[in-house]
Amino acid sequence: MIATPRVLTRTTVAGYAAGSLGTGGFATLPGLVLVFYLTDTLGVAALLAGLLVTLAKVWDVLIDPLIGAWSDRWLLRTGSRRGFMLLGACTLPLFFILTFSVPASLPPLAAGIWVFVAFLLTATSFSLFQVPYIALPAEIADSYDQRTRLLTWRVVVLTLAILLFGAGGPALRTVTEDEYVGYIVMAVVAGVVIGLGMLVAVFVSVPRRSRGSVGAASVTDTATSASATDAASGTSPDKVSLRRYYAEGFGALRRSQPFRALLATFLLQGLATGLMLAAANYVAVWVLDSEDALTFLFVALIAPALLFAPLWGVIARRIGKERSYLYASILYGIAAFSLIGMLWAPGSWVYVPVALAGAGYAGMQSLPMAMLPDVISHDAATAGPGRAGTFGGMWTAGETTGMALGATALSIVLAVTGYVQSSGAEVVTQPASAVAGIVVSFSVVPAVIILTSLVTLRGYRLRREDIDLLGSSSSDELAPQTGQ
Repeated sequence: MIATPRVLTRTTVAGYAAGSLGTGGFATLPGLVLVFYLTDTLGVAALLAGLLVTLAKVWDVLIDPLIGAWSDRWLLRTGSRRGFMLLGACTLPLFFILTFSVPASLPPLAAGIWVFVAFLLTATSFSLFQVPYIALPAEIADSYDQRTRLLTWRVVVLTLAILLFGAGGPALRTVTEDEYVGYIVMAVVAGVVIGLGMLVAVFVSVPRRSRGSVGAASVTDTATSASATDAASGTSPDKVSLRRYYAEGFGALRRSQPFRALLATFLLQGLATGLMLAAANYVAVWVLDSEDALTFLFVALIAPALLFAPLWGVIARRIGKERSYLYASILYGIAAFSLIGMLWAPGSWVYVPVALAGAGYAGMQSLPMAMLPDVISHDAATAGPGRAGTFGGMWTAGETTGMALGATALSIVLAVTGYVQSSGAEVVTQPASAVAGIVVSFSVVPAVIILTSLVTLRGYRLRREDIDLLGSSSSDELAPQTGQ
């Protein structure tokens, strides 16, 4: 049977991009306000606040490979990844609201535990959606350039989500003078929007094929690969151990050199951006002396990103994704380093380097996400298909690790430099050392991390010709034989 190339329609591109309204919202808002909520509203010590957020993220890292493997097997059984994504989309808004609904009467330790449990549940729901969502591009887009197009528009929506949630979310806290109520209002509005974006992606972009139906090539490939693996191990698909699921994830990491290089780079850059994201609220309040500055910081970051996300796609088609990714990372790192000037002259000039960072950030998001499906396709061609969910689980675990360590790094810096936490409307004064720590966390440290990520990026060796060769080889194998 001759395989018919899939057509990437505008509806599919738009539906898939809509999912980033949810993923971008969840990645942005908690990273921006959760540690600040713990330290400056609930009165939790900075080090404990960072520890609680990190522990919830560690749970996320542990379950992501499992969800990836389960998602692959769910695809085998049902012909779609929709079930996992739907469960995550429906439950995340409820747990998100619960995270920011701590009663004002709770003491700091009890309030911290409340946030930890609720955020752990929220992160679990997010993984149920995000892991299969990351796996989809390898299944709905066939070629090098199709994936660039699909992921470019996803990042356009992602940057819009960052602007919407990064600027609008904190602003919602001020609709009432009661901080506790303000956070609840923020959580309700944000949770509903996050859920709606995810649901659009579930019902518009997720392929829905009946098991074993004609044309369900990816499902058939998955079934063949999984069945062969289970047969070799003597294990039925219904009785695969947790150890086996983790082995599949780390097997993908060990087997695919391009995946190791790309994931290491993305993890490091997640650490850098997570650190800057967590520090932004502190920069606005304690360095720029204005809570409104947080909104301006995000506008400065995202306005250029909206323009540059499609531009990076154009550049990638001309010079390759990997070179474009390198240039975007360098731009971001230089812009971040220049922000050290806030130590001596904080002021409105900071919005210029933040805008340059936004231009680089657009490429740092869209390009590696467009490279990941190439990595999955390369692995499928060299080691057998049926592992897209496994790759998605490991990728999400790596991304989560980077973002979690960003919040952890900030909390350590705050603790070491003597940051003073507060509860409710309590007024405190920060020592100069704490303010300096905030600036360094927002500038020099992220720049050094980005520089380190360039070393790992050099290890990524897949190029356009490699992906095109895989495609042509597949076509030759599927082409009908004549003259026999």
